[in-house]
Amino acid sequence: MRTRLEHARANVADLGRAIEWYTTVLGFELEARWPPEHPHYAHFHCDRGAVFAIQEAPGRGGRFNFTVDDPDALWERLRGRVTIVEELFDTPYGSRKFTIADPDGNELGFVDKVV
Repeated sequence: MRTRLEHARANVADLGRAIEWYTTVLGFELEARWPPEHPHYAHFHCDRGAVFAIQEAPGRGGRFNFTVDDPDALWERLRGRVTIVEELFDTPYGSRKFTIADPDGNELGFVDKVV
């Protein structure tokens, strides 16, 4: 299976504090927060390569999203054999994806395209 890393996310305890740290200490440029009415996720401007994001979420670990040619086929092959975080679904931004957890709790998302 060929993949391409598109998105890496770190879980944080306090979104506001983390945004402040990434922007003032590291000089990252905040690109967006989501959802607009009560953000718990933010991602930063990236010229190329994978998008780096943070999300206010319990626990440790992170999320890594990979593009794949056929998420439906991969879903059929993996379901029942892995820990499911999000079942296969159509996203509001026009892609199809699912997310599983590795044995250490890191989240691995597989998506057909990033819009």
